[in-house]
Amino acid sequence: MAERPGWRKLADRGPGGALRPRMEPGCRPSTYWGVGSLPMPGPQYRNRIELLQGTLDLLILQTLQWGPRHGYGISQALRTVSAEVLQVDTGSLYPALHRLERQKWIRAEWTTSDRNQRTRVYELTAAGRKHLLHERSRWEQISTAIGTILAHPGTVE
Repeated sequence: MAERPGWRKLADRGPGGALRPRMEPGCRPSTYWGVGSLPMPGPQYRNRIELLQGTLDLLILQTLQWGPRHGYGISQALRTVSAEVLQVDTGSLYPALHRLERQKWIRAEWTTSDRNQRTRVYELTAAGRKHLLHERSRWEQISTAIGTILAHPGTVE
């Protein structure tokens, strides 16, 4: 179907043909395909973007808990372990890695790969391990609350 002059296309097809919102120029692309978020009350997440960033940060820290990796390795680990459900694009991954590095939760070091290419390898710091434990606890609370709501029979007293 041809686009009409003056009209904006509001959605594109993502992986598997699923519709995803089209971003305006200058907007950050979606961090996840097919994963939504809920704005959570409280001091930690003031809006949806912070929740998405916090969730991505948690996933990156957990991946680095398994051992040091370069950026592509982190992305592949998330994709593989999630059975292809979570596909983090580079436009979301590298800003998150830089943010985590600024917070001193990870450190990065330039190394030479097996193919003789320079790669930046990321590693979890002691402060990052501590933060990961805190964030995992918070995530388990949120997951439990959502699970309880989804399992509820529907009558509220």
